[in-house]
Amino acid sequence: MNKIEKFLSYVNGKRIALVGLGISNTPLIDFLTEAGAIVTGHDKKTYDKFDPEFIEKLEKKNVKLYLGEKYLDYFDEDIIIKAPGIRKDAGALPKAVENGSVLTSEMELFFALSDCEKFAITGSDGKTTTTTLIYLMLSEHYKNTDKKIYVGGNIGKPLLAQVKEIQNTDTAVLELSSFQLHAMEARPDGAIITNVSPNHLDWHTDYDEYIDSKRRIFSYMDEGVLVLNYENDITREMAKDASIGPEIRFFTSGDVKDIPGNHLVVYTKNEQIFVREKDGSDTFIMNESDIIIPGRHNVQNYMAAIALLYGKTDTSVFKKIACSFSGVEHRCEFVREINGVNYYNSSIDSSPSRTMAALEAFKDKKVIAIMGGYDKNIPYDVMGDCVCKHTRAVVLTGATATKIKKAIEECEYAHTFTPEIHMIDDFKEAIECARSIALSGEAVVLTPASASFDKFRNFEERGNLFKAIIKSF
Repeated sequence: MNKIEKFLSYVNGKRIALVGLGISNTPLIDFLTEAGAIVTGHDKKTYDKFDPEFIEKLEKKNVKLYLGEKYLDYFDEDIIIKAPGIRKDAGALPKAVENGSVLTSEMELFFALSDCEKFAITGSDGKTTTTTLIYLMLSEHYKNTDKKIYVGGNIGKPLLAQVKEIQNTDTAVLELSSFQLHAMEARPDGAIITNVSPNHLDWHTDYDEYIDSKRRIFSYMDEGVLVLNYENDITREMAKDASIGPEIRFFTSGDVKDIPGNHLVVYTKNEQIFVREKDGSDTFIMNESDIIIPGRHNVQNYMAAIALLYGKTDTSVFKKIACSFSGVEHRCEFVREINGVNYYNSSIDSSPSRTMAALEAFKDKKVIAIMGGYDKNIPYDVMGDCVCKHTRAVVLTGATATKIKKAIEECEYAHTFTPEIHMIDDFKEAIECARSIALSGEAVVLTPASASFDKFRNFEERGNLFKAIIKSF
């Protein structure tokens, strides 16, 4: 009997709580009930906020629901599977563990049950694109074989629900957020930390906890490959924490001579991407111009992916994907052109660093930026200079509008140039405002620098509404 069969046999008759009935947990209902588990569902949303068909499905499967503000008040189940956005110390969860309940998550169970090869990617910015690149590169390399490549974690479908079909010879490429890593003991075969900057400080107790969550992606690795961003102070220092265990590789846009030791390094020089081998020799990979998605940050995403896969896939795969991949949805995504104005959806930009990277990608265009959203208690002063340098006007909306306005007006570059600032709370009216002031040859970019939860369920919903409005013009 393999691990999966043992688990399915174990959960037969067990009481299992799914805490958070969102993307990561709801697909597990069929998986667990078919195994004979007695499932309960806990969620902050009330009955009227769910699709009636979804509620009816749960009732047919005898899933008892605990909904509303008190959904975390009591647990007596044998196993508790929490969604990523719920802290392990929330509500009555610690008391339940003290009383003998096993607290876990969809991703942690996947790591425990599947023996397939696993590559894990985290970081404050770029993890979705980097994860997608690795998935595409591996899919291309193994396209004529029986090996299957899966993508999951913070994107794609929950893989635990598919664990029975995933073979040990397959590979899973996993985007892992700080929420997921916070309570995990992951042991991937390869890992990347793209960068670390302040983010999600409304959820984490402080910045140190956020950094520690990212560090957990490699804390339990004793072999494999760990890729770190040498330009980022925090990830560069993490190499000291991982000095015994995985092979450490770096990527950088700086001078490769500055990197000590015999690490494999992916670097750029004269707008070309190279790999410096551990013996000091250099291998040309491709020109930066081969990458069709814009922005310096995307060059870094490619370097991170190359660093992880170098020696595992044909190097020709890197350029082939670069020349064909048009980007992740909601990330500098071209929507349409109207009267000479190009509209871009970058709703995934939920932090100042993401917005700065997006704006720098439009260096050849004058930009009207739509910014603002849910407040994660992160600093915005870091983006003031960049906004002044790369925008002609900004339309600010949502809970962080005042913070962003202050960052723009008080930055050093504001003495040279300050963009027009329009404060409009309603999201649709903010888009209309941006349209009304945009001139031919300019770009209107939704780049919020903030999460979406003040008005939307997620950044996808925000981006899709933006696209729908633009397409309706």
